[in-house]
Amino acid sequence: MEPASGIRLDHNHRLSLKEFPYIIRWRDDRCKRCGRCTAVCPVKAIEPTVKVQRVVKSEGSVPTPVAVRSVTHVVEQVTDMERYCTGCGTCTLVCPNEAIEPEFNPQHKFLHYKNKGGDGYKRGGRRNDPSISTLDRLKFTRISMLTDPALDAGRHEFRVRSYIGRILPPEELPLKLVNGKLVVDKQSAFIPPVREIFPIMIGSMSVGALSPPMWEGLAMGVAYLNEVEGMPVVMCSGEGGMPPRLLKSKYLKYFIIQIASGYFGWDEIIHAIPHMVEDPAAIEIKYGQGAKPGDGGLLMAQKVLKLIAKIRGVPQFVDLASPPTHQTKYSIEEAVAKMIQSMSMAFGFRVPVYPKISGTKTARAVLNNLARNPYAAALSIDGEDGGTGAAYNVSMDKMGHPIASNLRECYLDLVKQGKQNELPLIAAGGIGKRGNLAANAAALIMLGASAVAIGKYIMQAAADCFGDEYNRCNLCNTGKCPRGITTQDPKLYRRLDSDKVAERVVEVFKAADVELRKIFAPMGRSTELPIGMSDGLSIDDPAMAERLGISYAC
Repeated sequence: MEPASGIRLDHNHRLSLKEFPYIIRWRDDRCKRCGRCTAVCPVKAIEPTVKVQRVVKSEGSVPTPVAVRSVTHVVEQVTDMERYCTGCGTCTLVCPNEAIEPEFNPQHKFLHYKNKGGDGYKRGGRRNDPSISTLDRLKFTRISMLTDPALDAGRHEFRVRSYIGRILPPEELPLKLVNGKLVVDKQSAFIPPVREIFPIMIGSMSVGALSPPMWEGLAMGVAYLNEVEGMPVVMCSGEGGMPPRLLKSKYLKYFIIQIASGYFGWDEIIHAIPHMVEDPAAIEIKYGQGAKPGDGGLLMAQKVLKLIAKIRGVPQFVDLASPPTHQTKYSIEEAVAKMIQSMSMAFGFRVPVYPKISGTKTARAVLNNLARNPYAAALSIDGEDGGTGAAYNVSMDKMGHPIASNLRECYLDLVKQGKQNELPLIAAGGIGKRGNLAANAAALIMLGASAVAIGKYIMQAAADCFGDEYNRCNLCNTGKCPRGITTQDPKLYRRLDSDKVAERVVEVFKAADVELRKIFAPMGRSTELPIGMSDGLSIDDPAMAERLGISYAC
């Protein structure tokens, strides 16, 4: 039955392409019908089809107009919301004639339809906010001239290094004078373990969230930076354990092992402790993450293939959901008393142990509890822009706290207690969002961070991730990553060369080291980081300047 308008009822409930976030522009005149674009599309948003075309022709000596029908092959975008185009552009990448390209549709109604079955829209990537962040608005305006001479960044010797671990105040240092010499007093009750690190670290991205070639490429790059370049870069494993061979290798000392509320992979880690030839750089206990504060982690079933299931000790093809909290601990006080101390004991008090939390208004409460505990080695705060795993869109775009102000208020809290040089703060979330890695890192250091952690930036810089803040790609959680970065499908991750990933990791960190020197040199800093040196920062917004306690410049 057709209504009076002439539109069938089933047609009336179909979606038009204007509802979709990306519209695929296909050029008939350029297309050679090779089929490459439809073969590589990770979500099957385009398909080859045939259409009957009616063309009016006038030919012959007496050109009488004649209607001719012909069948032609075309590439068509589907209007099924389950197969929407993510704008990744893989089709453009493989097309020999530039005949196809996705185009962002600012008038889309995408979120109105991505809740079929009563389940909210889940995605990977980071928050869809193309605006300029606070970090990118900060400028370094303290430039030493005569009274405090600047340094030559190209010729002066620098030591761009930071620390993970509880740094004791001078009066508590385990030192004593013996015959006029300063020696370590081994009778001291407790000497906190401390690790020297490069101030930019690779944040927690797990084996499972990342593909085997991607994780291997990052690991090889980190090992090369330490072994060859002499840069103590560390990398966090993320939740889900680590490859057994790495746990028993000498390279473990460059990795921070994360334990989270799902405890995935920790059977393998505990069993490997007696066989470890090196201690890990640190143990990170995850209580929250910036992309979905108050929610647990989630590795979706389509990514839990044989290798991941074996490392994590779980069945294949099941959703691996982590609870929002460690189920045996319901307060940070209890967590400090049990979790941090038990992990310290497991490694003979030789390894720094610290928690990771989401950036929220409650971060200061957590910090104040940690500041009183001698076993807490640091506090990692993950701001709202972090995350590449599966998160509900509403969590990623509407929840969380920007890292700049959250870090600043925590640092100033430590200043009031006189412990600003004792408990290191690690900042994460949106660093390098617009490509300014060193500048963002330096700004956070001067706001109070001892180190910063990067995730999405290194994916984009080392493996050419397609994602951006216009909802482009964002397939990280589905296992369909067209670059092969966040997938466990061999057909997809074979596209990624782990050697090239490692090479780019090395280049990124060496470049960041040079740029950090360029920033710190005019301030006269070469042997220590300008942690908390906020008088070197300015911003062009008076409200932001007041909030961060820095100068306003216009």
